[in-house]
Order: sequence, then structure tokens, then C-alpha cells
Amino acid sequence: MTTYIDLAIIVAKTAILLLGGSITYYALRAYGRTGDASLRALGVGFGVVTVGALIGGVTHQIIGAGLATGIAINSLLTAVGFGIIVYSLYVE
Repeated sequence: MTTYIDLAIIVAKTAILLLGGSITYYALRAYGRTGDASLRALGVGFGVVTVGALIGGVTHQIIGAGLATGIAINSLLTAVGFGIIVYSLYVE
């Protein structure tokens, strides 16, 4: 049963990496075109969320730390990333 859970985690983290990476790329690309600080913050926020998912998964799957440790790292960086995204909505 653990094999199925590990496979589900790997598939989900891969999807998060691909989708979050593309959102980050397009937001930062739009920032480069417009110079709008809110787009930069948006890109950084999504980048932090994406990296958090990656680091959480790597910590659990590759380094061998417990699942709770991976979830804690992922949750912390997701909260920070969402805070940055909220900030991007208020930047002028």
C-alpha cells in the first residue's frame, strides 16, 4: 500500500512542479514586459509555493525524512507563498 501512496505523491508533486513552474514563468515574463511590481510579486509567490512542494516531496521521497516533515515543509512554504500572492494583489 505504501507504494501506491508514494506513487501518488510523486505524480502530484510532478504536476505541481510543472503547473506551478509555468504560472511562475508566465507571471515573471509578464513582469519583464510591463515592469509591474504586482506581477513580480505574483511570480515570486507562485515560485515559493512550487518550490515548497518540490522541497517537501524531495525531503520525504529522496532524503527519507518522515511524511510529516515533508508536509510541514510544504505547508510552511505554501503559507509564505500565498502571503506573497496576497501582497501582490495590493501592490500598485
